[in-house]
Amino acid sequence: MSLTKADIVERVYKEAGFSKKEAADLVDLVFKVIKDTLSKGEKVKISGFGNFSIRDKATRVGRNPQTGEAMEISARRVLTFRPSQVLKEDVTCRFSHRLDEKGNENKELAPKEGSSRALSSFMSNIEEQGDNDDDFAEDNEE
Repeated sequence: MSLTKADIVERVYKEAGFSKKEAADLVDLVFKVIKDTLSKGEKVKISGFGNFSIRDKATRVGRNPQTGEAMEISARRVLTFRPSQVLKEDVTCRFSHRLDEKGNENKELAPKEGSSRALSSFMSNIEEQGDNDDDFAEDNEE
């Protein structure tokens, strides 16, 4: 099952107490701000969630998987998302107890109750430790 925009609107409607129209307008506005910022080539940092950025990829030689023939892959811009450490921990801790020492998952075990650390750090606007160091390293790589 996938979470859709309509599902997000429904959750905002129920949990924030907005009307459905207000919730839909709010969700649309948030997505528009993110899209507009990225289209300008700027990064979007959401504390406790992650960083969205646009990266330029150079032209390179690749291979057609069906024929094995070499072909040129054109230069392009790609959208990247790097989840925050808080989000990674929130997501992985729910399922880590299902893995054995070889990395095999026992899906019969129920996931643990989810954590709200990512949401709480976003709501309180707490910067993660090391966030600025990552950005500095990324900026110097380009």
